Amino acid sequence: MIAMDALWTFALMVGLLTLTPGLDTALVLRTAALGHRRRAWGVVLGIQSGTLVWGALTSLGVTALLTASHLAYETLRWAGAAYLVWMGGRLLWATWRRSVDECPKPTGSGAETKTGKGAGDTLLGGWRQGMATNLLNPKMGAFYVAVLPQFIPADASPLAAGVLLAAVHILLAVMWACALITLAQVLRDRLQRPSARRVLDRVTGTVIAAFGLRLALGQ
Repeated sequence: MIAMDALWTFALMVGLLTLTPGLDTALVLRTAALGHRRRAWGVVLGIQSGTLVWGALTSLGVTALLTASHLAYETLRWAGAAYLVWMGGRLLWATWRRSVDECPKPTGSGAETKTGKGAGDTLLGGWRQGMATNLLNPKMGAFYVAVLPQFIPADASPLAAGVLLAAVHILLAVMWACALITLAQVLRDRLQRPSARRVLDRVTGTVIAAFGLRLALGQ
């Protein structure tokens, strides 16, 4: 099976990748900050389900075909870019529309906080969002194609070894998600203020849309 030193090296590599601020971090932090605890965990489970799929497909050689096929890669890249731009744009549009709707309301009415806690707080909805975000990112598949085979011994089962390595990645990502969700819960009261929520949504929407544009431009 995989040697312990190889497992530690892989864990260090994907651990640093997990800690790097990016799309997953922004999505989990924003969802949890709005008080959508169940949906936040759904997003985490969806992202990690996608990671497990990428690990299994890479072990079976499927993602190598994806990166080798220009048409398949470009199709997935444009689909992922369109999804991210749409998701980020929808967040930005919602903040601008919310700003207009709140203009005549007195400060401290509490309407925003009530809406934020109850709307869309479902595990399944978060899982779908996280899964789609992960699987529509061909860079994830390209990363696994470049890294995973280096850690799979020649005498080991590719599928079993690939799933084991993906599980290490998932474990570290879930630990990081626990820290993010805990932080968001601590700051929830502040982050659920109308002004803070607008800023949070605008930052998150900009980050997500920017990732989509970078993906579309092939950067």
